Order: sequence, then structure tokens, then C-alpha cells
Amino acid sequence: MRDFVYPPVVVVIKTIWKYLALRFTFSGAHNIPDHGGAVLAINHIGYLDFAITGTAVLPRKRYVRFMAKKEIFDHKLAGPLMRGMHHICVDRSSGSSSFVAALRYLRAGEIVGIFPEATISRSFEIKELKTGAVRLAMGSDTPIIPTIVWGSQRIFTKKVKADWGRNKFPISVTFGEPFIVKKGQDVDAAEAELRSLMKALLKEVQSAYPDSHQGERWAPASLGGTAPTPQEVEIEWAEHLAAKARIEERE
Repeated sequence: MRDFVYPPVVVVIKTIWKYLALRFTFSGAHNIPDHGGAVLAINHIGYLDFAITGTAVLPRKRYVRFMAKKEIFDHKLAGPLMRGMHHICVDRSSGSSSFVAALRYLRAGEIVGIFPEATISRSFEIKELKTGAVRLAMGSDTPIIPTIVWGSQRIFTKKVKADWGRNKFPISVTFGEPFIVKKGQDVDAAEAELRSLMKALLKEVQSAYPDSHQGERWAPASLGGTAPTPQEVEIEWAEHLAAKARIEERE
């Protein structure tokens, strides 16, 4: 697959990281295969997770083809860049086409990045996972690499004002050992095992993180932070849906 757009975008991204004075720690890169397909199952805590994870893979001399929502591809500036980098458009009203495209990339030996939580976790804990990563690995006979990003939520995340200052935030990316799923394996059981692996890896990354989580908005309640708990997020979402339904009934 020819890449004319990806290299210059990488240069721009690295320039942004340099401006922000981020302190990166990348671990477990040896778990990224030198060649052949692989699924990166990545936790999702901020809007920059895809760019940070892609940067962490670069020392392996490989590019990641990320699965991203259609709205990004529809943007007049981001869309052409996403297509030029051969990322995969996910239209939630028609998910089969994106699944087929990702499967084709994996079988062609590409690395596909997927956020199995489907959206940013506002609690910064691992949410329930969708089964897409598992089904892609099964369909392409490729490994899943559990991947944890930590610290990106301090820059830009959902419902929190972005911080673009030169704060020298430490950013961690850790690639876990390959998780192999077999064709015919129970999908739900494999998804539960993947979630367990990601939760354990997240705890390892958090315990090694150099800054204290105590009292911080970017830190989960389980570590003494002030982010909403998973239960609070669920209640807030349920209230949002109920309010939306009432508005629709009046209209």
C-alpha cells in the first residue's frame, strides 16, 4: 500500500508533540509484529489517542490504519487526510462495509487500530467492549495487541476544556502481549477475556505513571481522582436519553 500522505502528516504530528513538550514512554513495542496483520485494541480516554498510538508504533517502521467515525471523514480538511492515510471509515448506520474493509487490510498484512469501547470513556476506566476487535481477529487469523494509552486525557478529552500549554505532560503507551483468538471460539467469552487483559494492563500503566492521580480531574475515582465514576456516567447518559425522548414527543 503506497503512502504519500502519511509521512508528511507524521512530520506535522511530531512537530505538535515537540511544541507541547510531551514526555513519552513507549513500552512493549516488541509485541508489534515486524510484518503481517494485527489488531490494536486500544482504550479510549481522549481525542488524541489515535495520533499518540500511531506515533508509538512508528519505531517499528509500520503505520496503523485506524477505524474512525464517518463524521471525521466528512470534514472538509480531515476527510482527505484520513482517506490519504488509508484509515477506515465507520458508518454506524452501515457497519458491515467498514468491517469488510478492515478485514481486507488485515489479510493484506496491515495493522488496524480499533477502539473497542466505541467512544471515549469519561470515567477513564475500561468500558464494556464491542466485539469488533475479536471478530476481526477471528476473520483474518491475526493477533490482537491489547494497547493502553494514559495521560492523553490531560490534553484533550470529552467535556473538559482542552489544555494546549507546554506542560510537559507524561504520556504512556504500552503494547501488551498478543492475544490469539481462534475461529469458532465463543465471541463473547473472547471479548470478556480481552477486556480483562486491557483492565489489568491499564492498572500496570497507571501504577507506573510518574504523576499523582490524587484529586485530579483527569484521574479515575478509583485512584482518588475526581472524574465521574462509571455508574455516574451511566446515570447521566440515561437522563440525557430520557430528556431527548421528551423533546421528541413534544415535537
